[in-house]
Amino acid sequence: MRQDGRLPPPQEVVERALAVSRATQGCVVIVSDTSEADVRFARNTTTTNGTRRERHVSVASFVGSGDGVGVGVASRSGVGDASEIDKLVSASEADAKRARAAEDEAPLVVPSEVDPSFTEPTVETGAPVLAEVVGGLAGAFERARAAGRVLAGFATHQVSTVYLGSSTGLRRRHVQPGGTLELVARSDDGTRSAWTGAGSAWFDDVDLLALEERLVRRLSWAQRRIELPAGRYETILPPDAAADLVVTLSEAMSGRDAEDARSVFSAPAGATKVGETLSSLPFELRGDPHEPGLQCAPFVIAPASSADVSVFDNGAEIGRTIWIEAGRLARLQYHRSAAQRSGVAPAFAVDNLTLELPGASGGLDDLVARTDRALLLTCLWYIREVDPHTLLLTGLTRDGVYLVEHGEVTGAVNNFRFNESPVEVLARTVEAGGSERALSREWGEWMARTAMPALRVEGFNMSSVSPAI
Repeated sequence: MRQDGRLPPPQEVVERALAVSRATQGCVVIVSDTSEADVRFARNTTTTNGTRRERHVSVASFVGSGDGVGVGVASRSGVGDASEIDKLVSASEADAKRARAAEDEAPLVVPSEVDPSFTEPTVETGAPVLAEVVGGLAGAFERARAAGRVLAGFATHQVSTVYLGSSTGLRRRHVQPGGTLELVARSDDGTRSAWTGAGSAWFDDVDLLALEERLVRRLSWAQRRIELPAGRYETILPPDAAADLVVTLSEAMSGRDAEDARSVFSAPAGATKVGETLSSLPFELRGDPHEPGLQCAPFVIAPASSADVSVFDNGAEIGRTIWIEAGRLARLQYHRSAAQRSGVAPAFAVDNLTLELPGASGGLDDLVARTDRALLLTCLWYIREVDPHTLLLTGLTRDGVYLVEHGEVTGAVNNFRFNESPVEVLARTVEAGGSERALSREWGEWMARTAMPALRVEGFNMSSVSPAI
């Protein structure tokens, strides 16, 4: 740490760690500098706001042994002076010497070109990024008080600047901005509620007034209350609710789990269901680091290994990856070592997700107008996996379930517990709109870069009535 108390530039940490490394098979260093600003509000007034700064450093050391390469990883927050860096490197090397040969061994990534941005400073966020949202909330609070509504929620913005360096000469940098705004409106007697949210890179595309109007409209639908029993219902999922299920679907695309018969995508004798039809509609599910509005890291950043992620792959290029193509399962996730063993191409996790039905257009209102009778959900909540072999999920509806009759919303119905598999939901989808930016309420904290269509699904299983308001 410098005499002025500030942490040294992240590039210095990377270079210092690599300089002192004595790992025989190489070293990878990842420094992530993150800044965050947030504001929270309840009962039509701002309650708290603040900013935070954090640094996290990970060192992966690779040490050769008689039967392969052992990997040791050491991580910690802060890391300022040279002695702290040296201790982190030593800890990772000691861990590597004790480790068994890594199953995911592969050559460390060699750079094809120099990343000129590596020398650039970190990017930070702060209160000014949220200023327009905070300013707009003042008017929304006034209108809510006048109309007998209560607004609550939060807005948060984060920027992470990641610096990745390795003993092969790799030097890469990525700046990842991202934020979410979530709003809940309730009637002043607490009997009606509605949720909405939005994800954004810099909050310059968030239309607070449009979100407020959506809440007002949904609360007005709930002035009529209808009690319905559990059962299977034709159901319309707005893009946000579709994201609640599709994100879970994407998380199940592990090649190793599928080959080990632990997945909905497993087939007999260690095979997988790649190539099989999941939907009669020609859906495409993809991740693309360069997707407009959803940009994310175009290379692997892996502080540690897991079944489908490998520290050996740090810095490897991530391209446009199509998981489902023309309604068929196109590929599963594999790191390079596993892909070689399985005779497939590597497929790395992408930090965004787009579900699209080619040629589809229109939005939620268009699906409602074409529907004779269905339930309209707005968000799902407390989603948990019940059975990985079918990807059966259970969860609750919350903050607005509505009845659609003859192309119009006619009232609000009680909440339900549901039991559904997103694979089955995709198979029973009979209509979809155009894809648009969406925010999963359940998973948006860590996967906020999604684009989804509204979906109309046959036979959505509302397994029991929920007493929640």
